[in-house]
Amino acid sequence: MSKSFLFAVFLLLFTFAMKSQTFTSTVIDEKTKEPIPYATVQFSEHGGLVTNEEGRFSIQLETVPTPTDSLHITSMGYEKTAVAILDLGSTIQMNPKPIELQGVFLFDKTFTVNEIIDKVKERFKENYSTDLIHNRLFFRQTNLNHLDKLNIEFKKSTIEELDKELLDSILRITPRDAAYYTETLAEYNTGGEKPKLHIIKAAELYDKNNKGSMEALSEKMEKIFSDNVKSNSFIQIKSGLFGTKVQVDSFIQAKKKDKEMDSLSDSKDEHFFNSRKSSLNNIFSQLFFQEDSKVDVIQKSGRYNFTLRDYTSIDDIGVYVIDFTPGWRADFKGTLYVNMEDFAVMRLEYQNTKKLRNIHLLGISYEETVYKGKTIYKKGSDGHYHPKFIEKEMVNKGGIDRPLTVKEKNRHVKGKNKQNELALHLDIVNISTDKFEVVVFDSEKVNGGEYNSVKENSTAKATYLSKYNPEFWKGYNIMEPNAAIREFSVPAEEAP
Repeated sequence: MSKSFLFAVFLLLFTFAMKSQTFTSTVIDEKTKEPIPYATVQFSEHGGLVTNEEGRFSIQLETVPTPTDSLHITSMGYEKTAVAILDLGSTIQMNPKPIELQGVFLFDKTFTVNEIIDKVKERFKENYSTDLIHNRLFFRQTNLNHLDKLNIEFKKSTIEELDKELLDSILRITPRDAAYYTETLAEYNTGGEKPKLHIIKAAELYDKNNKGSMEALSEKMEKIFSDNVKSNSFIQIKSGLFGTKVQVDSFIQAKKKDKEMDSLSDSKDEHFFNSRKSSLNNIFSQLFFQEDSKVDVIQKSGRYNFTLRDYTSIDDIGVYVIDFTPGWRADFKGTLYVNMEDFAVMRLEYQNTKKLRNIHLLGISYEETVYKGKTIYKKGSDGHYHPKFIEKEMVNKGGIDRPLTVKEKNRHVKGKNKQNELALHLDIVNISTDKFEVVVFDSEKVNGGEYNSVKENSTAKATYLSKYNPEFWKGYNIMEPNAAIREFSVPAEEAP
């Protein structure tokens, strides 16, 4: 057997082995050694990733055309860095890029900050497309629920099973903290009257035990209810001055119908699809250039104060760094990074400066305390800017501090002592945090036929994971999860 043949076989096996590997690395600042979040990692003309909030990324070599390709890493304020894929280490260092205004940026005309903002508005249609766009994206949603207060005071019950012991058991099994993560790789078409979603692969990461415990409790409560309450009664639910009535037999029929519908349809799968689509629709409809966006810094620029703070570069393009603060009837502060040549916003960072909603009425409260995020845009082959990375975080706080009385009333039963009654006082505060991360790998303008060719799969299933498994996404490039997701795991003795 010739040496050249053996060398060819060895080279083939080596190449195959390398292409089947996954490399994980962290992009850091060369001087401070701090991670660089949301850097762009490009490995082909249309293929790339974004580092997560910890500067981490993973790359599946089998998705790269050849194993000798280099990664090109860019981040605002840093020199562009090229690294051969086969030379990837655990860290990649980037050099801060010194900005010397006179030597780097030459101006034909000096604009005031308000003139720059006016030009951003004038060029909305040229810079941001309303065409039909086909996107391939990765979408991660994190939902964290924290019961900040859970006090239920038992007052009275005429039903033997509905006693303080049952109430205490409810309080014991109710999780004070719960985390729910979803990851979805999908094709998503925007620009038409109805956005279209096709889920390629998806995962859910949470503790099934919490859900199972609450479902078992719900079934137990339904049995107690049906065993003790007459079908021809009605239930009066009262909290303070306010109350409502529900006919028992209609309630029972409605519950039966719900169970029959669940058995006939895959409603849980449809719920997952619909929730993914609804979230994506909301995210894309709230981009700053959309007419009804909450982040109205450009649409209603007269309500904001702008300051030209600095100059920098993104992808070797000079940009204005403009800070904004709220003025009259405005809600946000943040920073705009505006292209000096075409006045497109290439990056936007924003955060609310006051509660967007603050409702306190008769023991009921609801507050929207946090609404913040960042979006990175990149110019596509169609000459328009498209979002490449979107991060959005919302924190809501809801509470109830009210008495609650549930009474069974039946006109066929005489005597006040003949009817059932349950009396409680509720003092509950819940804090919900939703974080959305979207990485758009590719955005392509399409015609109507191509737009409609995306077949929605409303019964697409998400794979349940009781702990994070990086092998699940083998063969796909996604956004690397943060430490909280990587370390999430259902305790072994409780895992279903």
